[in-house]
Amino acid sequence: MTIDGRKTSVSVESAFWSELKEIAHVQCVTLSSLIGAIDATRKQGNLSSAIRIFVLEHLQNKVAHNGSASSRKSASL
Repeated sequence: MTIDGRKTSVSVESAFWSELKEIAHVQCVTLSSLIGAIDATRKQGNLSSAIRIFVLEHLQNKVAHNGSASSRKSASL
């Protein structure tokens, strides 16, 4: 994979790859550009770890958002 003009390799489990591809699709960006953004904003650690953390935080935010939407629905009933 090429990120910012340099070749790199990343190894993450297939579940993370699948979710990362889905995030890129929903955000209408290429997988390479999404990984480039993750790489550019990571504070420390290697890129594989940064990808795992990104996917985990994305899913946690999604669950929190869906949970708060469900709470609002229940409260309005």
